Amino acid sequence: MALRQVDRRVVSSHQPVPVAGLWRALGLTLASAFVWGVAHLRARRHLAGFALMGLYAALVVATVTAGLAFQEKLKQIAVQHTWLGAITVGLLVLALVWAGVVIRSYQVVRPVGLPFAMRAVAGSLVMVMTLLVCTPLVYAANSVYVLGNTLANIFPGDDHSGQQVNAANPWKNLPRLNVLLLGGDGGKDRTGIRTDSMTVASIDTRTGDTVLFGLPRSLQKFPMPPRLRSRWPNGYTGDPGDQGLLNELYIMGERHSDLEPGYKKGQRGPHLLEDVIGYLLGLKINYYVLVNLGGFKDIVNAMGGVRVHIDKRLPIGGEPERGIPPSGYLEPGWHKLDGEKALWYGRSRHADDDFHRMDRQKCLLKDIADQADPQTVVTHFEQLAKAAQSTIFTNIPSGLLPALVKLSGSVKHGADIKNMAYNPYKIPGFHVYQPNVAVMRRVAADAIAVGGNPQPSDTPTSAAKRKKTATTPTASASSGGGAVSLKNVCG
Repeated sequence: MALRQVDRRVVSSHQPVPVAGLWRALGLTLASAFVWGVAHLRARRHLAGFALMGLYAALVVATVTAGLAFQEKLKQIAVQHTWLGAITVGLLVLALVWAGVVIRSYQVVRPVGLPFAMRAVAGSLVMVMTLLVCTPLVYAANSVYVLGNTLANIFPGDDHSGQQVNAANPWKNLPRLNVLLLGGDGGKDRTGIRTDSMTVASIDTRTGDTVLFGLPRSLQKFPMPPRLRSRWPNGYTGDPGDQGLLNELYIMGERHSDLEPGYKKGQRGPHLLEDVIGYLLGLKINYYVLVNLGGFKDIVNAMGGVRVHIDKRLPIGGEPERGIPPSGYLEPGWHKLDGEKALWYGRSRHADDDFHRMDRQKCLLKDIADQADPQTVVTHFEQLAKAAQSTIFTNIPSGLLPALVKLSGSVKHGADIKNMAYNPYKIPGFHVYQPNVAVMRRVAADAIAVGGNPQPSDTPTSAAKRKKTATTPTASASSGGGAVSLKNVCG
């Protein structure tokens, strides 16, 4: 009897393992890749199974809660270097833990005595499952790392010229944030930049309502701030041979270090523009952002293009004064433009004047902001990050980014954006040649007063005098030259 039992065990040990047992093990492993603990519970390892399932449930609940209830807070965390580093590490650790769960789940349910070939096939399938689970987490960790690296490059923190950040209350004693937006052909390491696009964005830090002040690039022989009048007592004329235009100031600042002492090459030009434009408008410019228009098209391409409405036929390139015809045209109507055509939409100048061009640029910025939805940003993230690093230069400190993200949410969702272009055909008393500073300041004060309190610089007309002259017919918003909502201008 004993001999028969021994023989039965021997024969049983040599019986082929059913394929069904292997497929069942792989199925349980796959189920455990989506819900931790399933395989452990099937193998009667209840303590480990319930522990894994509870941990998994906690992760899911925490993720869903954060995504639904703390969206705005997450956006602010996403621009903080310390948090980005922690999130990167956390995602990589989660990927390793998840991989361990998948592998261990297979180990606890796999049939014993598998032939080598079946073990190899099963092991390969488990590794495929592991990779499928871990790859999204590793990709997410890489994206977070790229974001942190991009922010570090754009906001290096080596220029402490701007408004110092109060981390507890960034907008304390700052009812309006004034940012100078510059567009030119070049980056921070080039000196031959002409800033053909110059706009001051004055933002109400409570509501997000914004006024965009567009300065003509051809502004000429304008008064300079008091500290520079000994050099240009009768208005700016530049160096010998220059035209003395506003868009030459960047080059002037880079040429002459004494104009902005204490700043290095690449910073002197923007700061000189900050000082002069702030003086002309009677506003304290807090920060600047310089956009390399040559790289701007890369950002548009990374977004997959931008949809704009074109009012009239616009030539692409060409120099009529030299008899050189355009290489093509942008036709009227709604069009989705790639980066190159979007750049020409904003820069084309032969179909109308600089003032229409300024309006097109504001509409283009609005269209890009409206269409930069989260899905577009996520799906084109690395291309956008790469383009931004070589395109955007600023002195905005990284410590201000969380507050700016919160403020931008107001601007994007509900806040009104008004355009105030300094156009001599619409603003009585304003001239491009030898402009009247008092008129420019009154126009700025009127436009800001509609949506909030202006924040003057140290040198403009006092608030009382500005209030007294705000109704002057030559400069009032009601005279036809007031700020106009971009919703009405751009459609």
